[in-house]
Amino acid sequence: MKQIPTIPTPTTTSHKLAMLMQSHEAWKESPDVLTLITRRLSTTLSLETQMGILAEELGSVVPIDCMTYRHKIAARDFVYATGMGGPHRCEYRLNLEGQFYGMLTFSRRKKFSEKELEGIELMLGAAICPIRNACRFIAVEQAALTDPLTGIPNKRAMDDSMNRTTSLGDRHGQNHSLILCDLDYFKTINDQHGHVIGDHVLQLAAQEIQKAIRNSDEVYRFGGEEFAILLPHTNETEARGVADRIRDFVSTIQVNCGETTIGVTISCGIAMRAKDESADQWLTRADDALYQAKAEGRNCTRIFATISQSSQKPENA
Repeated sequence: MKQIPTIPTPTTTSHKLAMLMQSHEAWKESPDVLTLITRRLSTTLSLETQMGILAEELGSVVPIDCMTYRHKIAARDFVYATGMGGPHRCEYRLNLEGQFYGMLTFSRRKKFSEKELEGIELMLGAAICPIRNACRFIAVEQAALTDPLTGIPNKRAMDDSMNRTTSLGDRHGQNHSLILCDLDYFKTINDQHGHVIGDHVLQLAAQEIQKAIRNSDEVYRFGGEEFAILLPHTNETEARGVADRIRDFVSTIQVNCGETTIGVTISCGIAMRAKDESADQWLTRADDALYQAKAEGRNCTRIFATISQSSQKPENA
């Protein structure tokens, strides 16, 4: 005979809710080390903040002189270090469900005992799930800011950087320049050779631009065949040198299309940010300079001068 499920009475439901509330309070106030570290790490998805919490909580149980964490998430190298090292060290690869979530290294002047190593492993066991969540959060953020075809930051990432740059520029009075680059006759490449070849050219162009710029410069895919390079602490003359180097590097691209080999060139427009100028105004001036370069024969660099704010126009370069 089939049993009919018992419907919880109000008294039973109230009792269970009271027990839940009581358990929650006990969990919040628990002095247990593993509960405390799990609770604290679960309050944030900032991997840097988590590493600070981990160093603090673990150091309260096992004295350490230095903790270093390294992990490559998407295209980003994440490194966190605190304290000064010593000759004795222990390393741990953080793995969960077959996935790697970074390398942790602890060091100090005194050798670690077996009990201390066991304690570290217990605490890392409690920390691994929150660390995994933080790593995944960074990966999702990076994916949202990365162009999937070329692997470089996209326009959304560029907008964020330009807004930060304009704020810092007003605060510190630093020079920043922007280069907009556009592949010449790219539509013809797509029309004559197909989008597979066109995509390959875009990938090669992104690689050559990255080779041509300095470590401090940032490159973005701004549009279909358009790239942007943000140059900190750079005036117009220095930016022109970078732009011309980009044109030289891109001009070396050769793609074998079977019966023919195609090359590509690129046009560049430059604008140095003016004082109190918004990101949109700055971008518009760089775009005007790029338009001038395209109108005057392509494969050249043009600068939107900032000497006279009242009569600005692109200059030949």
